Amino acid sequence: MFSVILENIRVALIGLRSNKLRSALTMLGITIGVAAVIVLVSLGQAVDGFVRDQFLGLGTNLILVLNGENQRGETVRLTLNDSRALMDTARVPDAVAVMPQFNLNRAVTYQGRETQGRIRGVTEQFPQMRSRAVLDGRFIEAADVQGLARVAVIGLTVVERLFPETYPIGRDIRIGGINFRVIGVMEEAGGTAFTGDDNDLIFVPITTAQTRLSGQRDLSGDRPLSSILVQAGDGDSVNLVAQQIRETLREEHRISFRAEDDFQIFSQTDLLSSLSQITGLLTIFLGIIAGISLLVGGIGIMNIMLVTVTERTREIGLRKAVGAQKRDILLQFLTEATTLSLVGGGIGIALSVSGALAVSAALPELAVTVQPSSVLFATLISLMIGVFFGIYPANRAAALNPIDALRYE
Repeated sequence: MFSVILENIRVALIGLRSNKLRSALTMLGITIGVAAVIVLVSLGQAVDGFVRDQFLGLGTNLILVLNGENQRGETVRLTLNDSRALMDTARVPDAVAVMPQFNLNRAVTYQGRETQGRIRGVTEQFPQMRSRAVLDGRFIEAADVQGLARVAVIGLTVVERLFPETYPIGRDIRIGGINFRVIGVMEEAGGTAFTGDDNDLIFVPITTAQTRLSGQRDLSGDRPLSSILVQAGDGDSVNLVAQQIRETLREEHRISFRAEDDFQIFSQTDLLSSLSQITGLLTIFLGIIAGISLLVGGIGIMNIMLVTVTERTREIGLRKAVGAQKRDILLQFLTEATTLSLVGGGIGIALSVSGALAVSAALPELAVTVQPSSVLFATLISLMIGVFFGIYPANRAAALNPIDALRYE
C-alpha cells in the first residue's frame, strides 16, 4: 500500500512538472491562504503578548480605583480622604502600598521653548509601584509631598523638547505660570501603548499639583483625585485586597447595601482577561478572513482536477482495461489533489516565515514569530483541503466506464 502511495506521488509530481504554469496558478490560492493564516494568527498572538507585556510593565499586583457615578448619574470624585482610608492597615490590611494620583494638562515653558505638558501628581511611592527608576537626579520624596514643594521629575520626551542641548537637573521650568525646579529625569519607559507616552510626563508632588496647579474641590471641600493605585502583596491576594477596598470605600461614601458602587475597581488580572478575550477574538477573525483564501484555493484545486480527469479520460479507461481497480483510480487522483495542496501549503509556510520576519523587522516591539503549532495546523489544513476538494474529481474519475473512456476523443 505504501509503495502504491509513493508511486502515485511520483506520478503526481510528474504531472505538476509537465504543466508548470497551470500547477503554479492552481497552488497560488493555497499558498496565499496558508501564508495569510499563519502570518495573521502569529500577528494576533504577538499582539496578545505585547498587550500582556505592556500591562505587566505598569507594575506588579496593581489595583486601580477610578471615579464612578452615583444612582443619579452624577460623577463621584475620589478624594485624599479616600486614599487615607485605604492606607489604614486596619481597614485594608493586605495592601502593601497606596498611592493617589492627580492628572492635568498645563503649558510648560523653559527659555522660550513651550510644550503642552502632561502633569501627574504622585507620591514618593510611584517608582516602587510602577517599577520605574530615575535615570539621573532623584525622585519626589515624602518631605516634598508634605511641604508642597515645587519640584518636578521629567520624562525623556520632555527633555528632548525643552532641554535639547542643556543638562536639565537644577533648571527651573514654568508649569502653568509657576516655577518648578527639575530634580530628576526618569529612565525610558517601555510600556506606552495604553497610557499614552509615559516618557512625556512631568511628575510633581500630588499636594503641589492639587494646591498650586489646580483649585478643584468637591462639595465637601476636599480635593479630588484622578485615581488611586493600590498594590497587593502578591497575585493571590489581589482579589482579597479588591474586596477590602470595596468595603472601605462603601463605608466612606455611606453607600447602602442595596445601592451600587459609585467608584470603579480594576485589577491587572481583570484588564488582562478582558484584553485577552479581545485579542483572541481578533486572532480568530483574522484567521477566518485568511481562511477565505484557502476556500478559494480549494475550489481551484477541484476545478483543475475536474479538467485533468477530462483530459485523461482515455488514460483512465486504459488503466481500467488492464486491471486497475476503482480504488486505484480514486487513490491516484486523490493523491494528485493532495500533492497540489501540500506543495502549495509548503510554499505558503516558507512565505509566512519570511512575512513574520518582515513584520518583526518593521515592528520590533511585536516580536512576531511563527509557532510550530501554526505550521502543523497549516499542514493539516492543506492536507484536508486536498482531500476534501479532491474527493469529488477522484470519485468521478473512478466511476468512469472503461469502454466509454476508451472511446472518448
